[in-house]
Amino acid sequence: MPDVYRFLVTPRWLALALVMALAAVTMVFLGRWQLHRYQYRSEVNARIDAAGQRAPLSLGEAMAAPVGGGVGAPPTAALTWSMVSVTGHYDPSHQVLARIRSLNDTVGFEVLTPLVLDDGTAVLVDRGWLPASADDVDAAPDVPAAPTGTVVVVGRVHAPESRAAAPEPFAGWLAVRRIDPATMTSAVPYPLYGGYITLQSQTPPADPAFSPIPPDHQNSALNAAYTFQWWLFALMTVVGFGYVAYRHVHPLPDDRAGHTGPPAPPAADEQIAPAVR
Repeated sequence: MPDVYRFLVTPRWLALALVMALAAVTMVFLGRWQLHRYQYRSEVNARIDAAGQRAPLSLGEAMAAPVGGGVGAPPTAALTWSMVSVTGHYDPSHQVLARIRSLNDTVGFEVLTPLVLDDGTAVLVDRGWLPASADDVDAAPDVPAAPTGTVVVVGRVHAPESRAAAPEPFAGWLAVRRIDPATMTSAVPYPLYGGYITLQSQTPPADPAFSPIPPDHQNSALNAAYTFQWWLFALMTVVGFGYVAYRHVHPLPDDRAGHTGPPAPPAADEQIAPAVR
């Protein structure tokens, strides 16, 4: 090491180098975490897009049937968002509202209706979104009647939502904030599949008052931007330390002067004569 850089092994500079190194390593790991989020979200988006291009699966191909009168296992990540086609009949007497649900930045409700299959099991169908009343967001919506008789539902498999609670009374209905079939055994008297279906089309046609629930495309571009940002900050930290060390050896002219006191008074022949009053 050249003598001019021996200051780097002094305690003060070693401590600064350690702090900068720890900061850079932390930023690298934060970037790697954002990269993993980007890859996960991109995979979800690819699954959603690919499922929309394939023929719908049967319900049994997408989710495990409930066993022993309970709730079936949730759908696997690989099958979540798959399109399925299911035939059964609705039981509107055991509908549940999902409240405070937003669509296009507007608050409303989603209507969950059990679709009962020939074997006596049922799957919850999210028939769509209804806007809340402009005068009272806590008022129950006017829910269109479910079709009677046999219906064919085509929709996307949705995994149960986290931190869900059992349905509670709400304006003459049972309502939840988050949707998880496992919490609805007290409200629905059928063995339930572990996921639910967001309706995309139906035979006979669904009521036009419902807005279909769109698939949850992920904002992977944001994670890509954060990845670049953290790694850029890590590089700037390392380069910044090197620049400070370089300037310590090669100061700028102003730094080399090292003058910190008040400016010197002008020479006698440079002094300005006082104004004549």
